[in-house]
Amino acid sequence: MAVGERASLIYPAGYAVAVGYEEPLLGRRHDEVASRRSTEGKAAALEDGVGAYEDDDSNASFVQTCLNGLNALSGVGLLSVPYALAEGGWLSLALLAAVAAICWYTGLLLQRCMSSDPSIRTYPDIGDRAFGRAGRLLVSAFMYAELYLVAIGFLILDGDNLAKLFPGARVVLPLPGTMELAGNRLFVVLVAVAVAPTTWVRGLGALAYVSATGVFASVVIVLAVLWVGAVDGVGFDGPGTEVLKPAGIPTALGLYTFCFCGHAVFPTLYTSMKDKPRFPKMLATCFVLCTLNYGSMAILGYLMYGAGVESQVTLNLPAARLSSKLAIFTTLINPLSKYALVITPIAAAIEDRIMVVRGGADAAATCRRGNNGSVSVAVRTMLVLSTVAVALAVPFFGYLMALVGSLLSVGACMLLPCACYVRLFGPPRRAAEAAAVVAIVALGSMVVVTGTYDSLAQIVHELIS
Repeated sequence: MAVGERASLIYPAGYAVAVGYEEPLLGRRHDEVASRRSTEGKAAALEDGVGAYEDDDSNASFVQTCLNGLNALSGVGLLSVPYALAEGGWLSLALLAAVAAICWYTGLLLQRCMSSDPSIRTYPDIGDRAFGRAGRLLVSAFMYAELYLVAIGFLILDGDNLAKLFPGARVVLPLPGTMELAGNRLFVVLVAVAVAPTTWVRGLGALAYVSATGVFASVVIVLAVLWVGAVDGVGFDGPGTEVLKPAGIPTALGLYTFCFCGHAVFPTLYTSMKDKPRFPKMLATCFVLCTLNYGSMAILGYLMYGAGVESQVTLNLPAARLSSKLAIFTTLINPLSKYALVITPIAAAIEDRIMVVRGGADAAATCRRGNNGSVSVAVRTMLVLSTVAVALAVPFFGYLMALVGSLLSVGACMLLPCACYVRLFGPPRRAAEAAAVVAIVALGSMVVVTGTYDSLAQIVHELIS
């Protein structure tokens, strides 16, 4: 075989995998892949937490997967990008584009790791394939902690905003020893009741219709802010705009990174996709559109309010204007539409483990095919209840999201994809790609140290003050 030439190995069920440049250094474990197709192999795979590896759930089209991907990336960070731009100055927009490119590239690294072995179905599987049980536990800890805390943040965000819109709302529950719910506590519970049914939808193809509302909401928010500036008299001559503010670069970088933290969901999207070879195109489409949306909001907010822009740009909008009310109400939709998407990977892992313990691999496969809906509904309902409990106990949205972005998101989106890829395939042979991996690890490490320190310092200060 000539240098650089690739052969192709055909796995059972039609998997075609290139051998050569993308061949994992650890090998493909053909015997293990084959054994996992047997009943005993299924049990072993599920006991390790590999999850489903059959293609029953690969029913999402390109457009549906794009909607889910856009919804995963178009989050509450949209409201904070004007503040990030104000912190770093106009030149920090280059950081927004750079972070988007980095996260897109590390998303491709995850896809390459999954393509290397048909038994890999989830992000923890990638960690297991690269570093064994320790790798699985580390990836799972980052991934599930990030998703869980983000879901809690969604409840807090909507609860706070609804409490601001309806400050006098209260409900007295006729329980033994009268219990009253008021303010954000009341709305956290009501939001949880609203999102619970969306978590019971198992197929991501069907969930795409929920995701479409989140994508639409993100676009509406930007258009509403544009209307406030262009039509409602605010204008685009905000005071105090600067070209570069070096002291604010770490804050800007942390906020930009949080905007693109969707890697924990990418393997689920890849698994759900019918036409998997089009995944890179789908991912590029999502990142380009989201970067344009984030960039537009950052520029609009900074032009309108300059150095005085709030951490959430909706707080700057004139409350009496209809366009402002539209932006605020639409802001509430985004967390509602995304809650189920971030909870699904956690729920799927718990369901697999429960069914393996109760009935082995066959029971787990039956549950995943949707034939044991009661277990799925119970697990997802309990997850919702637990996030409500934490949201009521720790209602610190800003500090919570800062910690998630600086520590968990950077770890899951930058550091772990690079580490797993290098472990499986070795250092990239192309000099440019090798340099990119080194730069990503260096940047991610810096954000983890500085961002985590700042967010923890703020939390401690808040607790003792």
